[in-house]
Amino acid sequence: MKIMHCPLNGPRNISEFTTAGEVGEMPDPRQTDDAQWAAHVWVAYTRVGVVKEWWCHAPTSYWFIAERNTVTDEILRTYPASEIYRERKHFGSPEDHGV
Repeated sequence: MKIMHCPLNGPRNISEFTTAGEVGEMPDPRQTDDAQWAAHVWVAYTRVGVVKEWWCHAPTSYWFIAERNTVTDEILRTYPASEIYRERKHFGSPEDHGV
């Protein structure tokens, strides 16, 4: 059984988690064309080595970040997203910007 440390709930069976891909900056939708936005949403880049990924503890819907080695599948560190993201970005709707 593989155990993952959840920053909120402690050590849990990995079957309780789901991943949502690498942590990265979201492009500003007001400055992005359709092809760039589609690539951001749909294209997954598989990097070799240590990556930062979004993970969710499904029973509690708690989202956090894990650093994982993609070669060994070892989870090196888990921590709350607030360690990276200090504030929420708000892009607003197109109507907010006269589009």
